[in-house]
Amino acid sequence: MRYQINHNWYFTQHYTGSLNSMPSEKLEELELVQIPHTVQMLPLRYCSEKDYQMVSAYIKEIDIPKDWEGKCVTLTLEGAAHQAEVYCNGKSAGIHGCGYTAFEVDISELLRYGHTNRIVVKVDSRESLDIPPFGYVIDYMTYGGIYRPVYLEVRENMHFRDVFVIPDDRRHLEAKIEAEGARDCQIRARVLGEDGEVYARLEEQNFQDHFHMHVPRAKLWDTEDPCLYTLQLELVKFGNVMDTAQVRFGFRRIEMKQDGCYLNGKKVRIRGLNRHQSWPYMGYAAPARAQRLDAEILKYELGCNAVRTSHYPQSHAFLDRCDELGLLVFTEIPGWQHIGGEKWKDQAVKNTEDMVRQYRNHPSIFMWGVRINESRDDDDLYRRTVEAAHSLDPSRPTGGVRCLKNSSLLEDVYTYNDFSHTGDNPGCDPKEAVTPDMEKAYFITEYGGHMYPTKAFDDEEHRKEHAMRHVRVLDSAAAHEDIGGTFGWCMFDYNTHKDFGSGDRICYHGVMDMFRNPKLAASVYASCQERWPVLAVSSTMSIGDHPAGQIGEVAVFTNGEKVRLYKNDTLAGEYFPTKKYPHLAHPPVLIGNDPSAAAPVSGQAETDKADANQAGGGRSTGLAGWLRRLYLSVFGEGDKPQVEKEETALQEEEKYMGSWGEETAVWKFEALQGDQVTRTVTVSPVEQIHLEGICDTDVLVDGDTWDMATVRLRAVDQNGNLVPYAHDVLRFETEGCIAICGPAAIALEGGMTGCYIRTTGEEGEGRLCVYRGEEKELTCTFSVKAYRDRL
Repeated sequence: MRYQINHNWYFTQHYTGSLNSMPSEKLEELELVQIPHTVQMLPLRYCSEKDYQMVSAYIKEIDIPKDWEGKCVTLTLEGAAHQAEVYCNGKSAGIHGCGYTAFEVDISELLRYGHTNRIVVKVDSRESLDIPPFGYVIDYMTYGGIYRPVYLEVRENMHFRDVFVIPDDRRHLEAKIEAEGARDCQIRARVLGEDGEVYARLEEQNFQDHFHMHVPRAKLWDTEDPCLYTLQLELVKFGNVMDTAQVRFGFRRIEMKQDGCYLNGKKVRIRGLNRHQSWPYMGYAAPARAQRLDAEILKYELGCNAVRTSHYPQSHAFLDRCDELGLLVFTEIPGWQHIGGEKWKDQAVKNTEDMVRQYRNHPSIFMWGVRINESRDDDDLYRRTVEAAHSLDPSRPTGGVRCLKNSSLLEDVYTYNDFSHTGDNPGCDPKEAVTPDMEKAYFITEYGGHMYPTKAFDDEEHRKEHAMRHVRVLDSAAAHEDIGGTFGWCMFDYNTHKDFGSGDRICYHGVMDMFRNPKLAASVYASCQERWPVLAVSSTMSIGDHPAGQIGEVAVFTNGEKVRLYKNDTLAGEYFPTKKYPHLAHPPVLIGNDPSAAAPVSGQAETDKADANQAGGGRSTGLAGWLRRLYLSVFGEGDKPQVEKEETALQEEEKYMGSWGEETAVWKFEALQGDQVTRTVTVSPVEQIHLEGICDTDVLVDGDTWDMATVRLRAVDQNGNLVPYAHDVLRFETEGCIAICGPAAIALEGGMTGCYIRTTGEEGEGRLCVYRGEEKELTCTFSVKAYRDRL
């Protein structure tokens, strides 16, 4: 039986040994907290890693029933950053040197049954620890606290210790079992579908440490139809069930060939992003709903089929949702560039073993990362990590993320961070320029990022170029059949150390901001998929936002077949995806400078549209210049001198586009699939602004842990378009049984921001009111349910 114990812990930022014997009434002088918990809430900007570096303590008193005596009682911390030592009734039960893997201790012999017991967890979050990822600078905050759930397990002394299910695409599975005291026991097994239907049975048989089953009616797990099953086990002695275990899995086969990843015999081109497990203010300490939301955003908003958990194992809640959605996951051991001494290396090997053991039943994981991210070669160390992964899981390949070309390749896959693209060169290096081992698979595991950091409130041209760099890398990688796919850096902006990012301690590397609001580059990924229509326009069509009033090339990101453009309800033309990026399923439509994309504005144009775009002088560029050149190509014949023709064309341009002192136009962009309009974007001068809010839930459950709703906020105009230069201050007020997790006021940035609402342990209704200035613009209502620990 598992008992979640995440509520009502006492917390102090200063561990002392006297906490083990402090009188119970004195505990009330400490802060009462709920897990997940961060040792220090941080500001959005200019936060300092010094604020969370401390040796803190978490204390909980638990009444342990008398009837647990004689059983096996263990305590598990799923994540405590970064070194944790557990004390039970004043005695040390064990110490764990990794903030990213779970820690289990047996406290059976330390408990006082039928009495109140005290658990103290000493948590060291100092970055001076001699364990990965510490030892040198790190490009992300590492935070501190017990930030994942804590639970007790009570089992008979005969019990399952570990179950590993190895399925394949022929609907066979092998189950490897570790059990305590099971020599004289029997075992029973069933495979259940998601609806509870029994698909296969293993009748009672004498216990053995592995067995095979065939499930002929099962469906395969893949990225489009991720079918899941549960292996249900019973350990039986003299007809009595001594212990049970359940493992969710999917039937599938992963292979790596020289040209990439094959899932169930079919090649899957990886299109993914990197993810950190962090949030504004609270760092790592976010509950399951927020973890799951990130997976949903990757799948349903960004159109990705894969994610890399940079640079450490992440929450099982996130991985569970990846299992359910069909997102492929590349997960890796903790670390960032630095390799320490022998003790440090031993811990890295142990981290590999713990990662594989704890995560190997997730069907979404398709590769283990067994190198320290971007570290130098260390063959002795990496032989050990590769062997550890292969011995504990022979069913998956290994990779190791490096920034070195021609690096020593001990793993099954060469995984490489390719930051070669600078905007005016190929999007990536060819495989043969990076690794001489052409027989093994090759993936690009980072690109973009620090090469072109982009804030949501940067100017229009900067935001467009950010998006186009992602386009160029994706297209360039897709042009190489032997590049198995890419993971862009990264999903969202994140807080970092003083040595990286902008001066405000934020790395603006994401295709989303820290609150998971999309920047323009997010539409590049969304437009790669076919499930929902996408249409995003790079420009507000405001001439004052550009040098000399020249809008330049307008990029339209869409998965439609073409785009129609109207000015003041008059058809300006039809435009097609550019031919510059032929290896993308849906290249952007580039209106202005790209001859291959433009169709004639009117039926009067008889010349080839490429010639039409290239005709005329070069006074103007972009959309306006294209229209002027088109005018010259159609109406520029005759006896007039060229300069006069150009002056006439310029007048037509200004008449069409508008100029200083001219009334601006209303532009309508339509994405079409065949003759059907799938999405429309209307762009016109901003006349009014209002807030839009997207909340991931209206029902909160304060159960195993506290719960949190994510509210993403955008300022939009009368057409529903983001207003990127809105920086109004928003104020939040709550009513009822909810609270704000973070500050009560925040400014919009790039027209976007967010807030987080948490449960308080009470049941009922909660209401969030969002004010812009003095006006209440949004109200979110939550139904809150609550149940508490059974201990």
